[in-house]
Amino acid sequence: MKDLLKAIAAGLVEDKDAVEVSQSEPDEDGVVIYTLHVAPADMGRVIGKQGRIAKAIRTVMRAGANKTNQKIVVNID
Repeated sequence: MKDLLKAIAAGLVEDKDAVEVSQSEPDEDGVVIYTLHVAPADMGRVIGKQGRIAKAIRTVMRAGANKTNQKIVVNID
């Protein structure tokens, strides 16, 4: 899942070297939090107008997690 998020973000940004994904340990409910870090100049590209791209990224990630019976949250930082 971490590689999927990194691949999606790298396709959207100009500075591909600045894309970093951190992953937390599952909490008591089994939810894993993925935090996406991009360059400040690329933040608008990842969030999109009215957050549409960010919402689409979260939807794709949740769909991938459902195939493996995982619960995830994606934060963009």
